[in-house]
Amino acid sequence: MLFDSSIRKELARSFGATLVVLVTVVMTMMLIRTLGQASRGSFGPADVLLVMGFTVLGQLSTILSLSLFIAVVSVLSRMYRDSEMAIWFSAGRGLASLLPPLLRFAWPVMLAVGVLSLAVWPWANRQIQEIRVQYEQRSDVDRIAPGEFQESAGGSRVFFIDKNTPGASAANNVFIATTDPQRETVTSAQGARLEVRDGERLAVLSQGQRLETLLDSSGLRLSEFAEYGVHIGQPGALVREEAAIKARDTRALLVEDHPALRAELGWRVGLALAVVNFVVLGLALAVVNPRAGRSASMGLALFAFVVYFNLMSVGQAWVASSKVSLLPFLLALHGGALALGALLVAARHNQWSLGDALRSRRRR
Repeated sequence: MLFDSSIRKELARSFGATLVVLVTVVMTMMLIRTLGQASRGSFGPADVLLVMGFTVLGQLSTILSLSLFIAVVSVLSRMYRDSEMAIWFSAGRGLASLLPPLLRFAWPVMLAVGVLSLAVWPWANRQIQEIRVQYEQRSDVDRIAPGEFQESAGGSRVFFIDKNTPGASAANNVFIATTDPQRETVTSAQGARLEVRDGERLAVLSQGQRLETLLDSSGLRLSEFAEYGVHIGQPGALVREEAAIKARDTRALLVEDHPALRAELGWRVGLALAVVNFVVLGLALAVVNPRAGRSASMGLALFAFVVYFNLMSVGQAWVASSKVSLLPFLLALHGGALALGALLVAARHNQWSLGDALRSRRRR
């Protein structure tokens, strides 16, 4: 049908252009954020692009939801401005008749968002966590890159070795700065080598000096040494960390009744439910007032999107703190948004207005 095909073609063009722009913006933001995390030692520099890809993939459900919302509002607003909606209305088409073609266009996006939020989101977070844990399981010496200052896993040490090193188990011109609550220590040596003594891994420094500063006093202590051993942990020691809540599989969240896990489940289910509401709200918010300007409806739509997602975040915190149960929260937020959107569509479809209601009440 001409009515359906014309709307869906324009929606496809607008949705594709918006998706490309949003993905580009999010990738740029995630790249800056990932580089900052890599500089703080959360994971290796070689894993920056991999972590950024998993992060963007995890955020793709939100990007798709916003792209669909913007596409619906922008296309319908343009049709109002160009008087196309007046032509369709004069042909016997009401505002509610736009809902079926919008849903036929949006159902693949709804399906994709459901899969991304319920399956891909925890998988991507799990991959990021595994990369971070694998990097943190490396010893401080394994992190060192010749010619670069490198921070340890806990952030208490800074290492530097010269570029001209004889091998992987030895180094020249070593610098180590250590900070703890009682003292600050700076150790420098002409050479260093790795040894394992009694099951402990040591870095043996040779021909150097050690400057110790006590934080609770102004005194300094300087000592020189021919050899000095620094404990750097046991070989092959692994650090096991409990999986983060965001990395939990959705099936595991369904069988557990912990408030934090129920809150995460509500967030994932809410992402899938929000797509349907954005289609209905987009239809209701796309009406253009010529006196309000071209971007008034788009600004209102973006404001509604921000408020909706902030309410989802607040509700997630409330569920996690046991202030509200999961099911009442889902019904109140997502069911209320759907009812509000449907009421606005019905009011504009039937041309209801507050002035008409007040005048009819006065006549009665």
